[in-house]
Amino acid sequence: MGLSSVGAALRGRLPELGERMAGRIRAEVESYADDALIPFVSLRESCQGNADLILARFAFGAGADVGAAQQTGRLRAEQGVPLADTLHAYRVGFEFLWSELVEEARRHPEVTDTELVAGSSEIWALFGRYAEAVAAAYREASAELALQREARRSALAEALFTGALADRTTPWEAAGQLGLPERGPYAVVAATVPDPGQEPLPGIEAALRRSGVPSVWRLLPDQQIGLVALAHRDAESVSLRALRRRRARVGVSPRFDTLRDTPQALRFARLALTGMPGEGPGVTRFDDSPLAMLVAAAPAESSRLVEVFLGPLLALPAAERGRLLRTLGHWYASGGVAADAAERLFVHPNTVRYRLRRVEELTGRSLSDPVALADLGAALYAMRLLPC
Repeated sequence: MGLSSVGAALRGRLPELGERMAGRIRAEVESYADDALIPFVSLRESCQGNADLILARFAFGAGADVGAAQQTGRLRAEQGVPLADTLHAYRVGFEFLWSELVEEARRHPEVTDTELVAGSSEIWALFGRYAEAVAAAYREASAELALQREARRSALAEALFTGALADRTTPWEAAGQLGLPERGPYAVVAATVPDPGQEPLPGIEAALRRSGVPSVWRLLPDQQIGLVALAHRDAESVSLRALRRRRARVGVSPRFDTLRDTPQALRFARLALTGMPGEGPGVTRFDDSPLAMLVAAAPAESSRLVEVFLGPLLALPAAERGRLLRTLGHWYASGGVAADAAERLFVHPNTVRYRLRRVEELTGRSLSDPVALADLGAALYAMRLLPC
């Protein structure tokens, strides 16, 4: 090729060309101007290495070695430089190198215009090949980094939920890496998995993020669990709406302020989930009924509550037993107002009062005694929540 002498001459000036090419790229590509992101020394070495391979192609017909381009693509992905900027930098570098080839060719009378045209075609074909190599290496490295970040994120989330953070990582450092605020309030969510590997709350993290609510989630064989930051005023209501839209069975912990309490909050969320009545979807907060949650937390003891405090009622014939338990339950739900309970039961208030006196006689406990009332209430929750 007629440009071989030109390529050879320019290869003798590689250090200077690498320096000037790096300066041109730094001036024209925004992200390359940040020395903290891409040190000038590193950029200069990359420019010099790529220029050497390209000029060797012109000087003595060397093969199109894309190794340097692949190395650059991986490095820029690791540095977090956008791929578009990386490819722009390559275009600037090739334009610079071609202008130097043309300028040097003027000093070589033997180089014809036809050879320059052929050289132009050659260098832009090389640019296409190098750009493909850069992009492929960049995407491969980005995918690897994404997997590493996801693995790290998953491990940190697991450590927060279990309280097993390594000594070198504080909860606040973990929060920063997970994109969570360093301080609460927070809440933990637990949702029942319908089938192993199937998310009961699909897309929940992205949906909350769009509403300005950061969160982190883990999918376990039986549950999907999440830690939600409730920093802004509407975060809790936004989160509850998003959870209800998924039509899953969901338990939510009380609010808490320090990430060190995440394992305890997870326990409360799971208790709320366990304490949900019925079989259908819904969202239950632990704070909606702490007594019910505590009953669910101790199934054996709660079964004993039923036996001790409601045993005389359970020994009655089915019809009377059902009437008295329904009446007691509606009276509790009505806040102890007989008239409201009667309306729910479609009976006269005096009927409700009579049945309540019958409950008092059978159990030996007065419904005006706060202690007895708490005992009977806990037993009622236990009947509803547990297979007694």
